[in-house]
Amino acid sequence: MPKVFTSILFIAALFFCNDSFAQKKDSTVKKNTRIFGKADTTKKYSPRIAIIRSALIPGWGQATNKKYWKMPVVYAALGITTVIFFRNIKQYREARDSYINAIDGDPGNDHLIPQPYFTVKDQPERIRTFRNQVRQNVDYTVLFFIAFWGLNVVDAAVDAHLKTFDVSDDLSLQIKAGYSPMANTNGVSLVLNLGRNHSK
Repeated sequence: MPKVFTSILFIAALFFCNDSFAQKKDSTVKKNTRIFGKADTTKKYSPRIAIIRSALIPGWGQATNKKYWKMPVVYAALGITTVIFFRNIKQYREARDSYINAIDGDPGNDHLIPQPYFTVKDQPERIRTFRNQVRQNVDYTVLFFIAFWGLNVVDAAVDAHLKTFDVSDDLSLQIKAGYSPMANTNGVSLVLNLGRNHSK
């Protein structure tokens, strides 16, 4: 079982790999500017839409952000946890019923105990221990499912807000001379240009 949760954590790490390379300017963000004398009435991009969509249907927010490659990661994470959840539920029910039949004192019910529990039917405490472990795993898979759903929303929110910024190639550090009225002295300042979008 630890290997299964290791796989889930690996998927989470992939899920958080949000564009290793530098972000390029996204043409989705448009402003109301005049082009050839006509007003561009294109609707501004709304991060709120991507967030709501991602919360309603996993992957929808990623599609809205045009990060289609993330959709399989979202569904893989949620799909794997769902499969593990139902497998754990099945194991829990088998272990629970096997434990009940092992301690009821009626040998006539022993045929109802499946393997591998039948082999240790004379040691019901081992069956109970396994049942408790599987029950704990059920809780873990539910938490992982909720966490992945939340990460899906967070990822869509981050991407959506990044789309409203222009991360251009002009990331320059400049040295400029300046005058401080408060100190009444001349000095030198470092100015870092981050190149954010501004209306013109």
